[in-house]
Amino acid sequence: MDLSYVKKIIKLVEHSEIDEIEIEEEGKKIRVARNRKVEVVSQAPYSVPAQAPVTPAPASVMVEAPHVAAAAPESGKQFHEVRSPIVGTFYRAPAPDAETYTEIGQTVKVGTVLCIVEAMKLMNEIESDADGTIVKILVENGKPVEYNQPLFLIEKS
Repeated sequence: MDLSYVKKIIKLVEHSEIDEIEIEEEGKKIRVARNRKVEVVSQAPYSVPAQAPVTPAPASVMVEAPHVAAAAPESGKQFHEVRSPIVGTFYRAPAPDAETYTEIGQTVKVGTVLCIVEAMKLMNEIESDADGTIVKILVENGKPVEYNQPLFLIEKS
């Protein structure tokens, strides 16, 4: 595929209502997906977000808003955020049929494995960087995460 053809495909996605397109030609494959900026509005720190408005941006990589996996913790308290050190896919267990690493209400220590973020077929264990109790899991299993995106809220002990 020549570069001008790829640029035309990118412009097609940018100026249309489609979110992504995948084309295979002569054994070469190209996938173009619309990037989405997400704005989350909340009344108190770490409360369940209201409907998140989505604004289309230039075509590149698809990003989804984080899904809240638990009820909101008590407002007014300060919580430690465990953030993703890389871009990848969030998994709560080492395998689809295995038990999850952690659950809400579980006490964790520094170094406790909380989840895996898969990046380029490499499984990266994400460890707790604080002692405390998990009060919220901010990402749904199998969903993409961005660099520095909050994954867990921990009430420090």
